[in-house]
Amino acid sequence: MVDETLKYKIGITLIKGIGNNLAKNLIAYVGSVEGIFKEKQQNLAKIPGIGEVLSYEIVSQNVLPRAEQEIEFIEKNKIQTFYFADRDYPFRLKECADSPIMIYTKGNCDLNTGKFIGIVGTRNATETGKENCKDMIADLASIQPNSIIVSGLAYGIDICAHKSALDAGLPTIGVMGHGLDRIYPATHRPTAVKMLQQGALLTEYLSMTTPDRPNFVQRNRIIAGLCDAIVVVESAARGGALITGEIANDYNRDVFAFPGRVNDEWSAGCNALIKNNKASLIESANDILQFMNWEKQDSTDSPAIQTTLFVDLSDEEQKIASVLRQHPDGIQVNELAVLMTKPFSKISSVLLQMEFKGIVKCLPGGIYKIVK
Repeated sequence: MVDETLKYKIGITLIKGIGNNLAKNLIAYVGSVEGIFKEKQQNLAKIPGIGEVLSYEIVSQNVLPRAEQEIEFIEKNKIQTFYFADRDYPFRLKECADSPIMIYTKGNCDLNTGKFIGIVGTRNATETGKENCKDMIADLASIQPNSIIVSGLAYGIDICAHKSALDAGLPTIGVMGHGLDRIYPATHRPTAVKMLQQGALLTEYLSMTTPDRPNFVQRNRIIAGLCDAIVVVESAARGGALITGEIANDYNRDVFAFPGRVNDEWSAGCNALIKNNKASLIESANDILQFMNWEKQDSTDSPAIQTTLFVDLSDEEQKIASVLRQHPDGIQVNELAVLMTKPFSKISSVLLQMEFKGIVKCLPGGIYKIVK
């Protein structure tokens, strides 16, 4: 039996002329994704951004049979689906205005737990670039073993990052510019299969989607949005890695780049990012950990706060402290608001007071951690 709710969620992504931002606006006005397919055209036309033309497209396009077909593919291949309003949708990606309505994954990886680091670079990677990539990931595995490596499964730095993560025992996620019915490039299939056991493959595209160039540009925003930080290992003056870095800046993510000699073609992009203050210069994994404040701390370095200090906490502060203790690595403020079913503005205000009291500290990316 077809999952009716999932059918409508997929269906909205199939309507021509309705992108992710407009779809979210449409769902908010109607009240549910199912309601869009049952609403009258004249009512849809009154919604801002829709009008007569798009309202006609919505009611006239018969997209639901294709959605049902995709559900059969999803069920047959045990693919996980994430709708943007779902609680388990990646919270980092949810922060991005143009995040996909639906994402599809296959594999074994929690998209909300751990430190997500995107590693991107040129397809024409040099030996130096590959060595920098391998060494950085090996060091991350030993210093920050809860790191998850995210890249695009492309030639060059991307596939080097995935393979290095697998070798180091770190989960790795490949974000694809096509559906989960194929692997592109096909030569990376053996690595992709290994990633299903130690990571995941992820896409916003349905099966039978051709791996066209614009899709790979689009998928770069998912790599940037999924991650706490983006590392550009090597890049020419133009290319997909630079696009990912620029998007990450727009998303207020931390961006890092390995520097290179001034006349090296495949370092020109990295040098430009650093020169224009769009990326911080790094030479190793330790630099990332220091910038992100992810260093491991010995318990003897930070004495535990005595329980008597919590006597002056309000009921709201005590509840937040209780949740934070369950997330020793910290939790993103939006996820905290969801867990506590409280408005973001309310949670932020209480967290600020707790920070003044020295009970919590704010880490990069809006992550809050209890001070032990």
